[in-house]
Amino acid sequence: MRGGTQTVVLLVVVFVAGCGGGAKTNGEASKPAAQILADAKQAATLASAVHYYGTIVDSGNRLTIDLRVDGHKGGTGEMSTQGLSFKLVRIGDKAYIYGSDAFYRKFAGTAARLFHGKWLAFSATQGDFAALAKATDIGQFFALFKGKAGIVKGVETTVRGQKVIAIRDTKTGGGTMYVAVTGTPYPVEVIGSASYPGKLDFDEWNKPVALTAPKGAIDISKLKP
Repeated sequence: MRGGTQTVVLLVVVFVAGCGGGAKTNGEASKPAAQILADAKQAATLASAVHYYGTIVDSGNRLTIDLRVDGHKGGTGEMSTQGLSFKLVRIGDKAYIYGSDAFYRKFAGTAARLFHGKWLAFSATQGDFAALAKATDIGQFFALFKGKAGIVKGVETTVRGQKVIAIRDTKTGGGTMYVAVTGTPYPVEVIGSASYPGKLDFDEWNKPVALTAPKGAIDISKLKP
């Protein structure tokens, strides 16, 4: 996997998005683009949980993502790219990975046979897998996105049945974010740029996420080099 898990997570955070609900107009459509972005970021950061999923293409490599995040506690889901797939769970400072045989061969070489059918436990705050904390913590995830010059407001439209307003980054060739114009102004969807094509959708805001540490996980830090 080019660039490792760190690259995967950095690609994910390029495309922040989400989904909102409700029927009452929230006034976002009449605000400047920078304020819409700020409101969407605040709403997302204050949410207790969210589900996000989609596909990103980097240098021809397709990355699929499907994650459910429980506030700052952690998250669970799956990622895959170039035939390498893995499930993940993060709870606090512990991250757990369950990879396909191909993933383990890439990660561990000849030792991969020892991990077949096993969960692996890592630090979620140090090492290569520490970047997963950013993808599974609502605060860290949305803190990476800041208002900047070049963001303009587009037109109102509908995404997955939700009325939204588009805001687009024209300065750096970035993507387009669609923000709910009814109910809480959660982001609904992000369409990527020419440099990072793809799409991420967010939904299930504030829906509880069940996080359970896998039993029998192999603690990588305790293995001899």
